[in-house]
Amino acid sequence: MSKQPTFDNIRIVLVNTSHPGNVGAAARAMKNMGLSRLYLVEPQDYPSPKAVWRAANASDVLDKAVVVETLADAVGDCAMVVGTSARERRIPWPLLTPRECGERSWAESAEHEIAIVFGREDRGLTNEELQQCHFHVHIPSNPDYSALNISAAVQVICYEIRMAYLTAKEGKLPHFDDWDQPPAKQQDLEYYFSHLQDTLETLGFLDPENPRQTMTRLRRLYARIRPDEMELSILRGVLTATQNYIFHTDNRIRDLKGESGESSHGES
Repeated sequence: MSKQPTFDNIRIVLVNTSHPGNVGAAARAMKNMGLSRLYLVEPQDYPSPKAVWRAANASDVLDKAVVVETLADAVGDCAMVVGTSARERRIPWPLLTPRECGERSWAESAEHEIAIVFGREDRGLTNEELQQCHFHVHIPSNPDYSALNISAAVQVICYEIRMAYLTAKEGKLPHFDDWDQPPAKQQDLEYYFSHLQDTLETLGFLDPENPRQTMTRLRRLYARIRPDEMELSILRGVLTATQNYIFHTDNRIRDLKGESGESSHGES
């Protein structure tokens, strides 16, 4: 029997919120649309009575909220991470409309954990945080007044997820191709990126003092591809084999140099 999409696999992540009222309003927006899993990354003022007051009858969402220290802690076990972005990036990332975000999130929630990440009230998500996301989602607001309150942004995305759910009830949900392996978890991708950077530095391909944007572009490449667990395991194996080859080659070179030095010394 195939798995069914579920709101329980979709989490809303708020990063470093400064106003507790926004946390409560976001919880209310979530409950309006049927979502209940809220993650808070290093909130500046929480728990707070202001959050409870703004949540109104959604205080149960706040009661279950998970508070963590880093974004990695909030999304590490997710196989799809979408970061909200209000501005163009120097290096573009795979971009979804709010509707596409809702449809894809609902469809993939049948298989694995989904995270939708919202940034700080004054400056959104950092480039480093956005690089931890597979997709970015942009809400096309009025260019003359584009700043959305964080709870309003949460409401828009949660609404689109609910619309996808209602469409599915009528049998019109867009079909996403079946796959033989689940997507790699974000924490495993982070381990891979560390392994990849270490290997590239060992090869001399990447200068740690002047890395430019190589790792950022590689992150974007893998975000676009979204390797599955087996593919990522193979890629890790390639890196390990590469490092082993370098290690043994270096040892052979040192041994040859040592033998050459001993031979010259014996003939003198």
